[in-house]
Amino acid sequence: MVFTISGPLSRRNGFLQSYGKLKSGCWRAPCEDENGMKALFRGFAQKTSELVGSPAAFVGGGVLILIWAITGPYFHYSDTWQLVINTGTTIITFLMVFLIQSTQNRDSKAVHLKLDELIRAVGAARTRLVHLENLTDEELGALEEEFQKLHEKLRKKGHAGELEG
Repeated sequence: MVFTISGPLSRRNGFLQSYGKLKSGCWRAPCEDENGMKALFRGFAQKTSELVGSPAAFVGGGVLILIWAITGPYFHYSDTWQLVINTGTTIITFLMVFLIQSTQNRDSKAVHLKLDELIRAVGAARTRLVHLENLTDEELGALEEEFQKLHEKLRKKGHAGELEG
């Protein structure tokens, strides 16, 4: 997806400039082929996630299961009757895993970029926290302990609310 940056953020030299400006004045992530298979899959995954995450899709799934259950006596609860629902749900679940993971990865990346920009923009923030997702589990654990100690220290001083909002 290509989007135009406007407002105060576009006037600053900052995090988003490292992504490169297109000749059209738009910004985009590096090495992204907007006309390729990635773009088609991303669009399909996004639309499908929105559709299957809707109340109408839930009701539709419930109706299909109800129809399947009602047809049980007609098919004498045969192995084929059971195989239909088992095979159908397995295929749908298998494919949905990839779609959900794709949209989750994209959403997660967008949230990380937004948080990175906020951390970078706040003068008192520690910019070493910008790429926490790249730290090892041990490094994350050490940082968590550091924040717990800070929280405890502020709680003892009566300023714990400053950390909790």
